[in-house]
Amino acid sequence: AAKIVIGREEIERFGDANTLEVLKRLPGVTVPGAPGRGGNPRMRGMAGGYTQILVDGERIAPGFSLDSIPPEQIERIEILRAPTAETGARAIAGTINIVLREGFRKRLNDLNLSLAVEGDHVSPSLSWTRNDTFGPWIVNGSLSLFDRHTTTPSRNDRLDTDLATGVPVLQRTGLFRSDDERRGLHASARLQWRNEQGTSLMLMPLLIASDGSNRGRGTIDQTLGATPPEFARSDTLTEGRFRLARLNANVNHRLGAGPRLEWKAGFGDAHWRGVQHREEFDAADALLQTYDENTDSRDRNATLSLKVASLLGDGHQAVGGVELERNRRLESKTTLRDGVPQLTEFGENLEATSSRYALYAQDEWTVNPQWSVHAGLRIEGITTRGEGADGSVGSNRSRVTTPLLHAVWKPSAASRDQVRASLTRSYRAPSLGQLIGRPSLNRVDPAPGPNSELSADNAGNPLLRPEVALGLDLAVERYLADGGVLSANLFVRRIGDLIRNVVALEDVSWSPGQPRYVSRPQNIGDALSRGVELEAKFRLDQLVDDGPRTEVRANMSLFSSRVDGVPGPDNRLAEQPGGTLNLGADHRFRGTPFTLGANVNHTPGYRTRLDADRTVVQSEKTVVDAYAVWALGTDTKLRLSLSNLLSPDTSNTTRVQSQGLEQSNRTTTRSWLNARSE
Repeated sequence: AAKIVIGREEIERFGDANTLEVLKRLPGVTVPGAPGRGGNPRMRGMAGGYTQILVDGERIAPGFSLDSIPPEQIERIEILRAPTAETGARAIAGTINIVLREGFRKRLNDLNLSLAVEGDHVSPSLSWTRNDTFGPWIVNGSLSLFDRHTTTPSRNDRLDTDLATGVPVLQRTGLFRSDDERRGLHASARLQWRNEQGTSLMLMPLLIASDGSNRGRGTIDQTLGATPPEFARSDTLTEGRFRLARLNANVNHRLGAGPRLEWKAGFGDAHWRGVQHREEFDAADALLQTYDENTDSRDRNATLSLKVASLLGDGHQAVGGVELERNRRLESKTTLRDGVPQLTEFGENLEATSSRYALYAQDEWTVNPQWSVHAGLRIEGITTRGEGADGSVGSNRSRVTTPLLHAVWKPSAASRDQVRASLTRSYRAPSLGQLIGRPSLNRVDPAPGPNSELSADNAGNPLLRPEVALGLDLAVERYLADGGVLSANLFVRRIGDLIRNVVALEDVSWSPGQPRYVSRPQNIGDALSRGVELEAKFRLDQLVDDGPRTEVRANMSLFSSRVDGVPGPDNRLAEQPGGTLNLGADHRFRGTPFTLGANVNHTPGYRTRLDADRTVVQSEKTVVDAYAVWALGTDTKLRLSLSNLLSPDTSNTTRVQSQGLEQSNRTTTRSWLNARSE
């Protein structure tokens, strides 16, 4: 499968504050949201869930964000553009594997101190990495501490228009400010032991802990309309704590002169606690209502796997394995409105379990020095059990069989140039929240009582089926001298049973005798996504005689998609832009200790039709980063990094037509320049 490996040199080049900032520059990868405020990354522009995110080959825990991993603790980043039988088929868009510091190549005792300035806030951080040997053990450890402060101002403009006359009937402007404080630590280690017979043992503990608070303030000013806003001013305070502890173990050994066995086991515990208090006031500053929400969620996870690899002769290597995984979620949630409990019929406690098994086999066949073929088959089943939205206990079972075929051809046996082709089947399983999500009531029109399509409640759907995709990938890679590369990758994904939220009028238990509009995830039909990804990395003196030794990086991706169950135009996959572009260069001045570099990341704006009456318009996003490094000695460097130099505002506009009206909500979010020295 086409694979990109990003090593330590590229990871530390810009001195990024978090891992998401590193990923946004990689080919075909987009990070949603305002600059510096994004969520987990996506490949091929496809929304969350289509990209498989792994840390050391293991799927990340619910509620875990990659921005909690400091770049200093990452050994390399692997990007697989197509699934394989071994890495898993829950990767319709592809797989991003974050590999933490590993191995013992040389003794390290690195200390990194940094200070970031964003607006009026200063955020310090510290990281320490140590590689050494202790008797028969090779030990690698990393520790990072951070104290992050950010402010995010935003503005919401709402305009309601009468569809029959085109006359505006309501106009409001909301101003909001979010102040976020977050403190935490991230600690990881690898303890490796190997004997003379080649048997090895590796222990990989991981600990993440963070505490934070967010204070939100908002005001709404209405200049047109007979219906007053639900509030004129609001104050919200949210406090949260996240803890993740995990231990992975890996044992490798050989059965005599026969196959090699690799055993893996892992145990994890992720715990999230959050408390929110919200007050809403009228124009005279009188208290209208209060909301209190208390959430305590715990996810426990255990995995066990066995892989067997054996050389069969004639260029064949057979690999097979079995994987078992068990997840258990315990969630306690209470919601109070003016001190009165809401949704009491569902109880406060939710318990859900998810069990997964996978069987796979693959044959890696080197046909001759120019041809290699990789054929595999993976069978994966998931069973989810838990309390449904009506309080009953139900289950959801799914099983997907995924054949996979990859081939590599080299024009010459001595050449590194190659052509890759992949024909695969992959899938996306519904999340626990989509299957067994408790209802979430809209605050604009609270229950009991009526609401509208514009203020629908949210609930899960235990009958969801997994999305299954047929995929075709074709890549051409040309390698230049001194590490340069030119590549082009074409991809097509045909997705069946696409999941999308659908709003419908329902009789619900939380509003007896009064139907309410509810948004639930549904399988709505098929979709097609395709695109091309281009990448070039080279030095200018490789192309121009006597040119400067400036390293140039460029990648461009173009995406298009079509959802069959939604009328056009713009019936694309949700949150998929038309493409992304990165242009960057680095130059080290000969005879001096200075290196300078910069990068431009651009994502064009786009419009998405979610259904016949609902569209979303996302503005373009351009992020410019730069850095300068001064080598004070062989072991000491001083780096100044400037990210988001242009500090552009980003906007998202949702337009919904319902009951003779079109409601337009445009949210504009401000971003900030971030300066960081280390």
